[in-house]
Amino acid sequence: MTAATVDPGAITAPPIRSSAEDFKARMLRRAPLLPALIFTVIVTQLPFLYTLYISVIGWDRDHPEFGHKFVGLKNFRAVFSDHALREAVLVTVELTVLVVLVSLALGLVLALLLDRRFAGRGVVRTLLIAPFLIMPMAAALLWKHAFYNAQFGLINGVINGLRGWFGNHTPTSWSILTDHPLLAVAIPLIWQWTPFMMLILLAGLQSQPGDVLEAARVDGASAWQIFRTITLPHLRQYLELSVLLGSIYIIQAFDAIYTVTRGISNTTNLPFAIFETQTESGDYGVTSAEGVLVVFGTIVVATFALRVVSSLFKEEANS
Repeated sequence: MTAATVDPGAITAPPIRSSAEDFKARMLRRAPLLPALIFTVIVTQLPFLYTLYISVIGWDRDHPEFGHKFVGLKNFRAVFSDHALREAVLVTVELTVLVVLVSLALGLVLALLLDRRFAGRGVVRTLLIAPFLIMPMAAALLWKHAFYNAQFGLINGVINGLRGWFGNHTPTSWSILTDHPLLAVAIPLIWQWTPFMMLILLAGLQSQPGDVLEAARVDGASAWQIFRTITLPHLRQYLELSVLLGSIYIIQAFDAIYTVTRGISNTTNLPFAIFETQTESGDYGVTSAEGVLVVFGTIVVATFALRVVSSLFKEEANS
């Protein structure tokens, strides 16, 4: 058996292409993506740019004779001087924090349970995902009439049944709609967004390296130690993604508030406040200015939530 020899003279260096040829080659590779990029820009960016334009002009639905005049930042000053809108900002923050944190905690618990093998796991997973597949308006109607109704709702029915066992047959006057309206709005949102959090975290759990977990068990680590030192740091990016996407979507929640409370009893968030501004005043300029502020507020809240979660994990890693 003889070893193969290679003639150094037979090896030719690859042709050197100029920067212009490299640029042309890169453009040719990316050209198939151009239609999708143009479509995305048209669908997402042009409406926002048009909203920016309307936010700096005067456009009153009830007075078309005034036309569309440039007013600068007048619409934004009107928005910041609106006391009701400032209260809507607080309600938006409270609702977003409550829904995202509770959904994240419940989603993590359900993901940990579904990460184990048991009979009927596929059926249980499908049933848990079902609330996320229901239309938001239908889910809010379901909770408002089937659960919250003071006369025939499930919640008051259970309370009256328990009161009857203890000899008190007087129907309760308590109602979650009137006593805790913000909680009544948050519950349908939590019910719908918990499966979303669960799916993201379950994907993170199932991507854990099995050999690392097995080595920890062999070394005698308890289940809590494995979760705190291996599983939780591994889930960091998945938790960040859940908080980020959940915050962005919950800030824009409209269906639950419109259906359950119609914005009364201090449950008006920013999207519902914009809806009220448009329907009551018909001022397109102020409405667009509010919409622009909601977009920037969403970016700020999502960035803040992301940094808070990241700092918590950094502290955990340094401890």
